[in-house]
Amino acid sequence: MKLNKKVVTMMTAAAVVIFMSAPINQVAAAKGDHGVDWSKYQGSHGVYGYQQDKFVISQVGGYYNGQFIDQLTYQTQVSSAIAAGKRAHTYIYSQFSGREQADAMLNYYLPKIQTPKGSIVALDVESGQPDTDSVIYALNRIKAAGYTAVLYGYKNFLVSHINLSTVAAQYPLWLAEYPDYNVTPDPNYNYFPSYDNVGIFQFTSTYIGGGLDGNIDLTGVTDNGYGGNIKTNSGKVVVKPNSTTSAINVGQSANNTAKANIKSGDTVKVNLTATKWANGVGMPAWVRGKTYQVQQVSGNKVLLAGIMSWANKSDVELLSVGSTSTPATNSANSYTVQYGDSWWAIANKFGINMYSLAAVNGKTINTVIYPGQRLTIGSATVSSARTYTVKYGDSWWLIGSKLGISMYTLAAKNGKTINSMIHPNQILMY
Repeated sequence: MKLNKKVVTMMTAAAVVIFMSAPINQVAAAKGDHGVDWSKYQGSHGVYGYQQDKFVISQVGGYYNGQFIDQLTYQTQVSSAIAAGKRAHTYIYSQFSGREQADAMLNYYLPKIQTPKGSIVALDVESGQPDTDSVIYALNRIKAAGYTAVLYGYKNFLVSHINLSTVAAQYPLWLAEYPDYNVTPDPNYNYFPSYDNVGIFQFTSTYIGGGLDGNIDLTGVTDNGYGGNIKTNSGKVVVKPNSTTSAINVGQSANNTAKANIKSGDTVKVNLTATKWANGVGMPAWVRGKTYQVQQVSGNKVLLAGIMSWANKSDVELLSVGSTSTPATNSANSYTVQYGDSWWAIANKFGINMYSLAAVNGKTINTVIYPGQRLTIGSATVSSARTYTVKYGDSWWLIGSKLGISMYTLAAKNGKTINSMIHPNQILMY
C-alpha cells in the first residue's frame, strides 16, 4: 500500500494495550498484535518483520476501473500464513466508482477469497474517484457474503472523496499514516490518523529494511474468522479458522507436520531467531525470514536449495508439504520455473539479460514468478531496458522529469501507480 502524510493528534491511552497473562498453551488475543500486509512483492510465501507478528492481510487482486489484476501469490501466501500460525485475512485493491463497478469487482473476487468466513476482507481505496454510496454498497456486499468488511486508505484521500464518517459509523477503518521512511518496528502515535472506529493502524511502510507494511490491531478485529489460537508444548502456534478453504487446508497440513518429518521437496522459512548454520558458523542476516525449498535432509538438518547451505530443522518453519520436484522439461526456447528461482538466476543459467527475459514474457523483473510456470527464453539476449536508481528526495514526477518521460508511464513500466511508494536505492525501469 502506498504514500500519504498528515500529522494528527495523540492517540488515547485506551488504544494502547498491555496483555494480561494468558492461560498455559493459550495465545493472547489479537488486541495490540502486530501484523503485516502482503502483495506480490512479498513473494509466494510472504515476508515477516519480527517474531512478534501475529496476522497477515494478503492481496487477492486489484480492480482498476474495469481491469482485473490477479495476485498469483495470494493462495500460497494464505496457506503459508496458516502454516506459520498466523491469522490470515484478505484485501482487494479497489479503484472503482458506482454500484455497477462494485458489483463487477466483487462478483469476480469474492469467489476467490481463501481466508475463512468472518475474516477481514478489506477494500483498499486509495486512488481513483470513489463515492460514498458505492463504497458502502461494496462493504455491504462483503458483509452479506459472511466476511468482516473493512475500509483501508489514507485519511486525507478518503475524507476528500467520500463521507468517511458515514462509512465509519457502519464499518471499521484500517488507516495508514507514516511519519517518515526510516525502519519503524513500533507505531508512533503522534502520527495516528485519529478518527472514529479505527480498527487497524498501518503505521509504516518500512517495518524492516527494504520495505514492508507494519500494522497494529487496536480493537481485536483480526481475531474475526478464528476460534482462538493455541501454542503446543513444542512452542508451535496453531490457528483455528472458523471455516476451511483449499489454501487453509494446505496450510493446516504443513502446520500439523512435525519438523522431524520434513522431507525433500517441502518448503520452509528460516526462523527470524536463527543465528547459526548447522555447522555452527554464523548465519547472515539476509537468510533469516526467507523461504527455500528443501533440497536434501540429513538427520536433524535440511539443505536449502538455491543457497546450498545446511540449517537445523529447529531453525526452520514448514510452510508447505510437497513431493520432490519433478525435473523441468526445458529447451533452448522455454524453461519451467523451479523453487528458489528468480529472474536473475534464470537469466544467468541461459547467459541472457534478465530485463529482456522478463520483456519476452510480457512482464517486468518486478513480476512474481512461481514454481511450475513456463517462461519463453526465445531470443531474450539483448536488453532494451534502462534503469534508474532512486535517490533521496526523488518522486515519480521528479524522476519522470529527469528521464523525459511521463510519471504515469514510468510507474506503469514498473508495475505500480504514481501513488506507490518508492524508496532510496530502489531500481526502476524506463
